[in-house]
Amino acid sequence: MRKTVGKSDLRLIREKLCSDYPDNFPIFKTAYDGEKNIFSAVHLPTGQYKVELSDGENTRGRSYLFTIKFVNELKLRKLKEYLSGELSYIPRDVLQGMDLVMKENPTRQRICVGRSFYSFQGQTADLGNGVSAHRGFQHSLKLTSQGLSLCLDHSVLAFFKPISVIDFLMEKLPRLKSINDIRQSRLYKNQAIEALKGLKVKVTHRPCKQKFPIVGLAEEDTCDSFFDLVDPEGVNPAKRTSLVAYFQEKWGRNIENLRIPCLLLGRSSQSVNKVPMEFCVLVEGQRYPKEDLDHESARRLKDLSVIRPGDRLRAINEMVKADDGPCGAVIKNFGIQVDQNMTKVVGRVIGAPEIRIGGSQRVRVDGEKCQWNLTRDRCLLNGKSVVRWALIDFTVGERYNNLQTEMFIVNLKARCGKLGIHMDNPLVCHATSMRSFASAKSLENLLIDIVDKARSKSKEHLQIILCVMAKKDPGYKDLKWVSETKIGVVTQCCLSANANKGHDQYLANLCLKINAKLGGSNFELMTKLPHFVDEDHVMFIGADVNHPAPSNSDCPSIAAVVGTVNWPAANRYAARVSPQAHRQEKISNFGDMCLDLIKTYSGLNRVRPSRIVIFRDGVSEGQFGMVLAEELRDIKHTICDDHYQPKITLIVAQKRHQTRLFGESRNDVGTTGNVPPGTVVDTVIIHPFYFDFYLCSHFGGLGTSKPTHYHVLSDENFFSSDELQKLIYDLCFTFARCTKPVSLVPPVYYADLVAYRGRLFQEAAMGSQSHPPPASSMSTAWCDKRLYNLHPELENIMFFV
Repeated sequence: MRKTVGKSDLRLIREKLCSDYPDNFPIFKTAYDGEKNIFSAVHLPTGQYKVELSDGENTRGRSYLFTIKFVNELKLRKLKEYLSGELSYIPRDVLQGMDLVMKENPTRQRICVGRSFYSFQGQTADLGNGVSAHRGFQHSLKLTSQGLSLCLDHSVLAFFKPISVIDFLMEKLPRLKSINDIRQSRLYKNQAIEALKGLKVKVTHRPCKQKFPIVGLAEEDTCDSFFDLVDPEGVNPAKRTSLVAYFQEKWGRNIENLRIPCLLLGRSSQSVNKVPMEFCVLVEGQRYPKEDLDHESARRLKDLSVIRPGDRLRAINEMVKADDGPCGAVIKNFGIQVDQNMTKVVGRVIGAPEIRIGGSQRVRVDGEKCQWNLTRDRCLLNGKSVVRWALIDFTVGERYNNLQTEMFIVNLKARCGKLGIHMDNPLVCHATSMRSFASAKSLENLLIDIVDKARSKSKEHLQIILCVMAKKDPGYKDLKWVSETKIGVVTQCCLSANANKGHDQYLANLCLKINAKLGGSNFELMTKLPHFVDEDHVMFIGADVNHPAPSNSDCPSIAAVVGTVNWPAANRYAARVSPQAHRQEKISNFGDMCLDLIKTYSGLNRVRPSRIVIFRDGVSEGQFGMVLAEELRDIKHTICDDHYQPKITLIVAQKRHQTRLFGESRNDVGTTGNVPPGTVVDTVIIHPFYFDFYLCSHFGGLGTSKPTHYHVLSDENFFSSDELQKLIYDLCFTFARCTKPVSLVPPVYYADLVAYRGRLFQEAAMGSQSHPPPASSMSTAWCDKRLYNLHPELENIMFFV
């Protein structure tokens, strides 16, 4: 049977090859992708080679026979020809090779996590509980108007400390007074297993390069551990011996911690080795999940990550010039030179629009932050009366977070009134505990009971249910799935700690979400959006795909498409969500979802939109061809006919890039050091031929602002650069949940929220199955669209804000 060789072994093979044959395979003149491709600055010999690998003394060596063959010679002149317009296609093979060469130096000297590189030398931050934070960077090569550019950005990530297992447990389990306490309590032992399982360790009692995964702890203590020692020659029979005696005789090591269990190391619980904890050290570079950090550690990691522009600027410059950075020794051997100074660009600031609120009041936004407030006599543009609502208090039995129900209702009604929302007392007030979140079925029964009680009083369907929770709970996803796909009533959740404080701003934000969910309009632009004329009917569409975690191999990806249903305000949206194949980026039924939204628009406005602007999120430049050739073609084929041919513009919005904008002087930035909202850059660092630009539409109060990169892939509406940039910036002021411009154009922002909601639906549906489908059909089972279909009452309202 042919066995797959892991990436770690492949890299060891390459290193051994270069060390065995340094003249034929000069390691500093080659770059390796960790799989099957080697890029070289010199001609390499071809043919078959044999490499022997050993992990140290007394371990079986491994022999590998592999073939090196010449595939292609990259012509770097193609890059110059493309940039000068002589070549019609992007030479992606050249870009791939150069990108790999730029990554070779940090790959060898830093810890690789995805596409980022982190250093365990120099500055680290202790986050406690056996975790530390380390600085790193991610970089890429981009084709720009000035040529090939290196884009690099600073990042910080949490890792398990590379310390002994005993020291790690003493930090991770703070109640342990001594490592020997693990044997005193089953609880401590279970906590130790939970903390260690899956981590990789190196052993210190013998020379060894291998990394061993921890599968658990032995049942017995180290001093009580015996095993059958087999004669490797097969001459003598197996001899029963103790682990303590074996380590003394074989390795000359005395075990000090005898009254604790050994680690079980191996690939599975059936084939393991017992090794004393004191001889095991955690392998360097094991990422610690951010979501598992406690509150204080998460805050400290955020403080390290969200750094001010000046500090980020210095960190980026240091990493570009570092010996273990992308501009190290390797690239020089390939004849690559990098100007290590940042590129100077000229930007401009788009003026902020005026906002219309209730009573046709005109609001001018704040000069620096571009924010506006809803204090004093300011109310919402169109406040929906809340006359049929219910309150569920999930805080019964809580020691500290009991809801002060009457005060909360009084405060909420008063704040709604100031904003122009008439709110009656709730039809139903129901008190229960957080135990109601134990299952989707219990929540469904509870919500049905609440709806029935309310209907008996008003004879009409509830508008909204306010759910006050004592704390965040995984059952939140069940609540949303049940209420939005089965019951057909929107819910608004909040925490009792915030509800009891009754701060004016918090209640105002709650009112904004409630009004948007009920179909009200919080505010709109005072002037018309640029480019369009009075007779136009325009629809803005946003699309995104939410993928499962990398470790998940079964669950579907979730596609979401949202579209505006009112014009010219363009601030109310309908949404559609659909599952599709696992980790598939192409939206399978993009056209059908767009057609459904166009029908909704037509039903509300009695006319179909004559112009459509589509914003697509989540695709890389390598997928632009797929978006144009497959997704856009599917949309046109589905929605267009002999009598309906709308003008379509397709724009990709990217936030996952490494470009940052820094002001050259104090006059170019605000009080936080960030570029002001409305800053746009459409020269030098953009693509040499395509229609793209960077727009920083939000105020950067924390850290360093990251602009959104917009790419226009197809434009049948013939926007000028100024018109489109102004259009997108103005739309950023229409996001319903806040009184400030957001960093991402709202159609994309909303599509992201809906796709995430679809992921919650999938997780809730999966958790509600008493008999989950077999692994062979799991992916198909969770792609059943019926699990994600919105209730008809919610299809055309903004339930997701």
